[in-house]
Amino acid sequence: MVEAIRAGTPAPLGATCKDGGVNFALYSANAERVELCLFDDGGTHQTARLTLPECSDGVWHGFVPGLQAGQLYGYRVHGPYAPKEGHRFNPHKLLIDPYARLLAGELIWSDASYGFVQGDAAEDLSIDKRDNAAGVPKSVVVAGANGHRRPGAPLVPWNDTVIYETHVRGFTLRHPELPPEARGTFEALGDQRVIAYLKALGITSVELLPVHAFADDHFLVRKGLENYWGYSTLNYFAPQPRYLGAGGLASFRNMVRALHDAGIEVILDVVYNHTAEGNRTGPTLSFRGIDNASYYRLQPDNLREYVDFTGCGNSLNFDHPRVVALAIDSLRYWAQEMHVDGFRFDLAVTLARSGGHFNVHAPFLQAVAGDPLLSRLKLIAEPWDLGPDGYRLGGFPPEWAEWNDRVRDSVRAFWRGDTGVLPDFARRLHGSGDLFGHPERGPWASVNFVTSHDGFTLADLVSYEQRHNEANGEDNRDGHQENLSANYGVEGPSNDPQIRDLRERQRRNLLASVFLSQGTPMLLSGDELGRSQGGNNNAYCQDNETNWLDWSGVDDQSGFLAFVRDLIALRALHPVLRRQRFAHGEEQAPVSGFADIDWLREDGETMSEDDWHDEQRRCVGMLLAEFIPEEHVRADEDTVLVILNAGEQAVEFVLPAESAFISGWRCVLATAPAPVGKLHALDVEARATYVLIPMA
Repeated sequence: MVEAIRAGTPAPLGATCKDGGVNFALYSANAERVELCLFDDGGTHQTARLTLPECSDGVWHGFVPGLQAGQLYGYRVHGPYAPKEGHRFNPHKLLIDPYARLLAGELIWSDASYGFVQGDAAEDLSIDKRDNAAGVPKSVVVAGANGHRRPGAPLVPWNDTVIYETHVRGFTLRHPELPPEARGTFEALGDQRVIAYLKALGITSVELLPVHAFADDHFLVRKGLENYWGYSTLNYFAPQPRYLGAGGLASFRNMVRALHDAGIEVILDVVYNHTAEGNRTGPTLSFRGIDNASYYRLQPDNLREYVDFTGCGNSLNFDHPRVVALAIDSLRYWAQEMHVDGFRFDLAVTLARSGGHFNVHAPFLQAVAGDPLLSRLKLIAEPWDLGPDGYRLGGFPPEWAEWNDRVRDSVRAFWRGDTGVLPDFARRLHGSGDLFGHPERGPWASVNFVTSHDGFTLADLVSYEQRHNEANGEDNRDGHQENLSANYGVEGPSNDPQIRDLRERQRRNLLASVFLSQGTPMLLSGDELGRSQGGNNNAYCQDNETNWLDWSGVDDQSGFLAFVRDLIALRALHPVLRRQRFAHGEEQAPVSGFADIDWLREDGETMSEDDWHDEQRRCVGMLLAEFIPEEHVRADEDTVLVILNAGEQAVEFVLPAESAFISGWRCVLATAPAPVGKLHALDVEARATYVLIPMA
C-alpha cells in the first residue's frame, strides 16, 4: 500500500530511488497541478493517483516512500487547454516522463491518443476527454547506475576513425549463426561473431541509427507499416524496447563493453530536433501535454502553430534553458551511465538556432563545449535543417565533425561521367579544405560518405536511375528525386555480364574515392555485401527484407568484400592517407623531393590552371608524400599516388620520378577486375606508363 506522498526534492528530474522510496520531479512552468499515476506490474490497472505536493521554480516534485525500482508510472498535468495561447494541457491524457530511463508497453494508437476531438470542425481547438492510459507506454522507475564512465573506452583518434553506419535490428535479424531470440537486439550486436566480422572489415566505430524510444507513426500504422529508422523520438533516455530483448537495460551496457573490448567505439545517432508528437494535429504523448509552450518553438504571431525547421511538424525550443538541459542531461546519461563514445546529431542546425537563426555560440553548442565529459567525445553534426539559411556545412565549432554531403554528390557525379566536376571532386579528395581548412580544424572534421541510410545503397546507386518507393504508400513521391545515379543499361537487376562487371567496378571506384580521400570515411552497413533495397531510396518505413541485411552476401560477394577489407587496411597502413592537417603543396618530402600534395595530369606533370578549367577532363592523379617520424609506423617517407579515370577512353598515365632514390612504384590496389597493360606485374618502373581502362 502506498504511503502518503511527501514534498521530496526538485532535483534530479525524473524518478530517483533513494531513502526507501522514489522521488519524482517534472518540469512544467505553466502547469496548475501535476498528478502522479502509479500502475501495477502489467501496466493495465492504476493503483494510485497522487498530486505532486510542491513546485519549485517550475519543477513539480514529490517523494513516495515504499516504492522501488520497477514501479510503472505516468503523469497527468492540469492547466489551460488553450491552443491559441500555446497551451495544450489535458489531464485526461497519461503522459510519458521525459526523464524516464525505461518504458514498458507499446504505443497503441486510437482517437484517445490525441488531446483534441478527432474530426471536430474546429480541429485542435476542442479538448478530448477520453482517457488514453490503456494505449500509452508506462514510464519505469530504474535504479541508479554507478554514475561514472567505465574505463577501457577505445578513444580512437579522429584521423584513424572508420565509421560503420548500421541499424541495431536490421544488421543482425537475419544472421544465421545467432540465436533466433537474440537477433535484432543489442545482445546480438554485441555477439562475438558479429564483432569478429566488424574487426575483420577494419571498422573502428559503429554509428547506430536511433536507439532512443520512438513511435511507429499513426499514419504508418494505418498503412500497415512501421517506423524502421527511428527518427520519431518518444523519450531521450529510454532505449527502444524492441531492441532490449531479455537482457533489459543491461544488454545495452554489455553490448558496449563487448565492442569496447574489441577496440570498437559506439556512436549514437540522436534526434533532439523534433519529437514524435508532430504538428498541432499530432498526438499528446509527453512534452505537448506537460508544457507545450516551454518545450516547443511556437509561431510568435500565432501560438497555435509550431515552428517547423525539421519537416516533421515541430521543433524543440533550444532557446529555453530547460530544453537545453534536457538534451545535455540525456547526452551525459548515455555517455556516463551507458558508456557510449559519441553522437551524430540529426538536423543539428535546429539545435544550434538562437532566436530562430543559426549561431555558432547558441546555448546548446555552448553547453556541450563547456561540459567536461561531452566535449571530449566524438561529436558529429548533420549540418543542415529545413529552416531559413539551414545549410551550414563547415560552420560548426572546431571540436565538431560534420557529415559532408558535398563528398557524396561530387564522387557520384564524377564517376557517373558528369562534365565540369573534376575541380570540386579534387577538393573533396583533399579533405574539403575549402570548408574545413582553417587553423582550428583538420581534414578529420569532414565525415566522407557516398551512401548513408537516407538514399540509395551502393548497389542501387549503380543499378537504378529512378527511385522506386511504391512500397512506402506515397505514390513514389517521397525520397530524393535526383540521386546522381546510373543504371548502366537497364533499370534494376541484370544478368548481362558486361553490365554486372561495370556496376561492380563502379562500386569499387565510389568506395575507393571515399577511403582514399582525406577526412573520416563512413561505410553504410551492407554496402560491402552488395545490399539492395530494390531501388527504394527512402526505406524508413520498411521493417522487412528491404532493410534487413542478407548475410549470404558474405559468400556471394566475397570478392567485393575482400576488396573493401583491403581498401580499409590500405588506409590504415599509410598515414599519408589520414593526415591530421591539410597539405597545400608547400612542403617537400626530403628523399623523393615530391610535394606534400600534387595534382598530376596524364603525362605525369603538374596540372595547370587550363587543365583544371577543361570541363571534359575526367582523369587526374593525386600524389601524396610525407616524412613519417619514428613514433609512427616507420621512419621513412610515405608516398602514395592515386590515379582516377572516369573517362570513356583508356588513359596511359606516366608515373612520376622526381629523385634518383625513386626507382619504381608498386600497385597495391586497383578497382579494375584484373590487371591490364603494364600491370601484369605488381612493380612498375618510374616514368613507365600505367594504363587505366575506360569506364564505358
